[in-house]
Amino acid sequence: MPRTAPAAPPHTGDDDVIRRSLAEPETFGTIFDRHADDIHAYLARRVGRSLAEDLTAETFLVAFRSRDRYDQSRPDARPWLYGIAANLVRGQQRAEVRQYRALARTGVDPAQDGPADRVSARVTAAAHVRALAAVLAGLSVREREVLTLVSQTQLSYPEVARALEIPIGTVRSRLHSARQRIRRALRDHPELDLDPTNGADA
Repeated sequence: MPRTAPAAPPHTGDDDVIRRSLAEPETFGTIFDRHADDIHAYLARRVGRSLAEDLTAETFLVAFRSRDRYDQSRPDARPWLYGIAANLVRGQQRAEVRQYRALARTGVDPAQDGPADRVSARVTAAAHVRALAAVLAGLSVREREVLTLVSQTQLSYPEVARALEIPIGTVRSRLHSARQRIRRALRDHPELDLDPTNGADA
């Protein structure tokens, strides 16, 4: 998407940018500039950095093509973008499970940025981190996507519901199921915090 028009002012909501992009497609680049790093970080955590590059690009391509259906009453496009990304991850379940299994084996997060981060991760890795990764690998993809959207992206329950286009009650039940499975598997690691406050009911 070529960028020939000036970017939207920083204070302009995503809804306004997307509305403007319907007539001036190049302005959609502002949405990429604002949110690409967050989307890439989310995808890297779930499927690894190399695949995350492609899926990030695909996320914004899908978003661009479907921008005419964006709910323009929503000034923050992040839940919408995370929902697209989560949907793309569903087609990469094997890669996602491999990502968590690698973390379970080594305690080294493949999503870290570079060698220095990997060394730091290796030094600080603990048994409970590896155990948690092993359990995450065993969750269903729908449990995992709710859990990661709540814990990693800090979306509220209503935002997760919008992102995944499911009722808020389904968000709660999938999250409860995932946390129960993790608690049962990690009884030897009570130090794990599985209940982020997250503004869940905001």
